[in-house]
Amino acid sequence: MTNETADHLALVNGYIERFAADRDISVDPLSSDGITTVQRGSATVSIHVFADRGVLLFLSKVMDAPDGDASELYRRLLGLSFVATGDAAFAINDDTNEIFLRCFRNLQGLDYDEFEGLLHTIATVSDEWDDKLRTEFGAD
Repeated sequence: MTNETADHLALVNGYIERFAADRDISVDPLSSDGITTVQRGSATVSIHVFADRGVLLFLSKVMDAPDGDASELYRRLLGLSFVATGDAAFAINDDTNEIFLRCFRNLQGLDYDEFEGLLHTIATVSDEWDDKLRTEFGAD
C-alpha cells in the first residue's frame, strides 16, 4: 500500500467517523476492501474508496431493473438525473440487473463539507425515489 493510498483511506475514515459522531449514529470504518455502509431512511448508501485510483464512489440501490421493455423507466431515470438528483445520477449495473443512484468524486482536494454534502444528497434522493420508483414501475 502506497502512502497516498493509506492517506486516502485515512481521510475518508476520518470523515466517516465525524459524520457518524455529528449524527450520533454508528458507522463501521472502511473494510480492508475500502467499503462501508450508512443507513439513512430507507436508503442504504455504500461508500467505496478506490484509493489506488484516487476515487470515492457512493452507491445506493434503488431497485432491480424490471424484465421486459423498461424504456419508460429508463426515460424517467434519465429525466430525474438531469436535475432532480443533484450531484448524483441513476445507473444500471448490467451484471446484476440492479438500478443504483451513484456519485463519483476524485479524492484529491476532498474536504469534509463536500463529503458530507455528497453523502447527504445521495441518501436523501435515494430515500425519496426508491419507494416511488418501485411502486410506479412494479419492480422489487
